[in-house]
Amino acid sequence: MVVVLIYVEDVIIIGNYLTKIQEIKKQLNNEFSVKDLGPLKYFLGIEVAKTQDGLVLSQRKYVLDILKDCGKLGCKPSSFPIEHGLKLDKGENEPTVDANQYRRLNGRLLYLQATRPDITYSVNVLSQFVADPRCNHLEAADHVLRYLKATPGQGNLLSRAGDPVLTAYCDSDWLGCPYTRCSRTGYFLLLGGTPISWKTKKQSVVSRSSAEAEYRAMASTVSEVLWVHWLLSELQVCISGLRLSFVRTKLLERSCT
Repeated sequence: MVVVLIYVEDVIIIGNYLTKIQEIKKQLNNEFSVKDLGPLKYFLGIEVAKTQDGLVLSQRKYVLDILKDCGKLGCKPSSFPIEHGLKLDKGENEPTVDANQYRRLNGRLLYLQATRPDITYSVNVLSQFVADPRCNHLEAADHVLRYLKATPGQGNLLSRAGDPVLTAYCDSDWLGCPYTRCSRTGYFLLLGGTPISWKTKKQSVVSRSSAEAEYRAMASTVSEVLWVHWLLSELQVCISGLRLSFVRTKLLERSCT
C-alpha cells in the first residue's frame, strides 16, 4: 500500500513497500520535474524527527519565527497559554490596535495548532475578535506568545507502541462566550495514546442548559470519531477498541501536554 499526500507542489509518499515507492517516484519524475529530498524531515513548517519511539512532529522554527517577527524573543515566558477563567468580551471601551497585525498573528497561531493542541482553546477565543481587535485582545495574544517562548519545541509523538484503540474525550463550556451566550465544544482524539485530532469550537446555537451543551459536544465528537474511523479503514488501519469519555473538568482551558 502506498499513500501520496499532495499540497500544491509539495508531495509526501508513504507506504509499506519501498520498491513500489521508488516506482512511483520514477513515474512522477517522467511526467514532471521532481526533486527528491529524501526521508521526510520538514514539510510546510512542520519538522519531523525519527526516533526509536516513533516520529516527533513539531514546529519549533515556525514558533521562533513568530516570536522574532513580533519582537517577543526576549519576553518573559509563561507556564500557561491563557489566564484561568479569563472571559474576553468585545472591549468596546478599550483602545483599538492594528487590525492587520492582529489578524496575521491569529492566522499564524491557527496554523500552529497543527502540532499544538495545548493552544487550541486560546486561539479559538482570540479568533472571535479579528474583525475589531482591541488592546485586551492583543494582551491575551501576547500571553500565548509568552507561553510559546517557554515551550518552542513542544510537539506530538506518533508512537510505534500502543494498542490500536481509538480514544475520544469531549467537554463543553456552557455559555462560554460572554456576549453571544453560546457554549463551546472541545474534543481530543487519540489513537494508541497518540493525539491525532483535536478541536475547540463555539456552538452555533445557544444551549438552554448545561446538559444540552454537553449533548451537542458529544454529538460533534461522535461525528469526528466516525469520520476518523472511516479514514483509518481506508488506510487499512484496524481498530481494536473504542473509548468515549465526557470530561467534566476544564478540559477546554487545560493544557493538553
